[in-house]
Amino acid sequence: MDIRRNLPLLMTICFLSQMGGFMILPLFPLFIEEFDLSGWMMGVIFALFYVGKVIGGVPAAAIYKKLGGKKALILMLILLAVCMGGFALSTAAVLFGLLRLLQGLASTGLTVVVRSIIGDGGNVDNRGLYNGYISSSEGGGMVLGPVISGWLALHWPLSVPFLLVTVCCLMAVVAAMGMKTTAQARATHESGDTLSDPLMEEPSAGVKQEPLDNLTHSLISTDEVVEPNTNDSHPHTTVSTAPPLSSSPSDAKYTQDLSTRRTQRQQLLGYGTVHFLEMSAYAVFLTYFALYATHIMHWDPFATSLAFTVSGISTLAAAPFVGYLSDRSGDRLLLCMLGMFLIGIEVVVFLSTSSHLWVYVGMLIGGVGGACYMDSFFAHIGDHIPDESRSSVIGKIVSVAEIGSIVSPLVAALLTEVGSLYSVFVFNLVLIAAAIVVQAVMRSLYRLKEGEFFV
Repeated sequence: MDIRRNLPLLMTICFLSQMGGFMILPLFPLFIEEFDLSGWMMGVIFALFYVGKVIGGVPAAAIYKKLGGKKALILMLILLAVCMGGFALSTAAVLFGLLRLLQGLASTGLTVVVRSIIGDGGNVDNRGLYNGYISSSEGGGMVLGPVISGWLALHWPLSVPFLLVTVCCLMAVVAAMGMKTTAQARATHESGDTLSDPLMEEPSAGVKQEPLDNLTHSLISTDEVVEPNTNDSHPHTTVSTAPPLSSSPSDAKYTQDLSTRRTQRQQLLGYGTVHFLEMSAYAVFLTYFALYATHIMHWDPFATSLAFTVSGISTLAAAPFVGYLSDRSGDRLLLCMLGMFLIGIEVVVFLSTSSHLWVYVGMLIGGVGGACYMDSFFAHIGDHIPDESRSSVIGKIVSVAEIGSIVSPLVAALLTEVGSLYSVFVFNLVLIAAAIVVQAVMRSLYRLKEGEFFV
């Protein structure tokens, strides 16, 4: 797939889908009155959305491999359109919960497919920039979505915003249909099978994918030298500096496969842990910031909505620049750490003051931090995961991370019972700090043992 030709369409798809998601975000309090739902039932419905996100990553990766990026995008967007139209027509809590589950599936599916397209179509020099464009378009949707739905809810029936989101999803389907693909790209998507065997069929794929892949290079290299020998009949003897695994091609291949599996398990553990912590912190922020602003800072709803808008504007403006910086610096994990640090500053600011100006400044900083993390994280995965297993890895990472979106709000709810809303965001800071520590360990292992860890 020609990523440069299709990038504007991908940005359009991400903008429309993200705008739709944030259009319905502020409407859930109104649904409590519309459906006469209890607080517990609303909590279950929220959880079902994240359950869908958890279980949606791996199937989305398989669909991407089987059908290719274009068809996978169309399928996910049609599913989103069905969900949004169903919300507008729903009259029962059970149906509403089912639709939220399917919405979570489609939402994660879009993330996996889009980021996989960028990873497969880009390279080490431009993945950060392309991911930055995607994050920027999503930031634009975050800015407009709440504003549009909030205005519509004041002047029109509650079903109208959902119908509008349905139209946006269908427009995104049209954009996906306009994407150009190639037979070669489809063959590449269909070639991989599982996370554990990307290099078993073509051992040289690791070298072609990433020039820094010293692990794969060292395993397939023999590096023979000639040394003198005291035996007169053999004045020169070829001595191999490689380990005995080169004694036969099958032994070398078996050892290579074991090392590849070990490396990929380490990658999946590290990336999954970091993204789990980041998504946990993000879910706490989305769930409890409005409550904190209302009850602790005594803000009105408009001021609270404006904070989300400021953060979205910051991400929209910063993402392309941050992506370019990620490509040029060559140290994507350092930028990930910087991003989480800036998000931590955002939290510290609104815990320290209720001043609208300072909190908005903090939101600007946090928006830049979000762009730093998302752009560099997925670009780093694209750099260091082979083509055959990249979509599978992204799918598993996204699914594992969404478990944090379920667990962390529940932990935060317990903290509000035994403590206060303030303690919720102390917990948020702990999650952010833990993510930075894990990334620092990954970066140290990567720099000290390039041939063994995270390469």
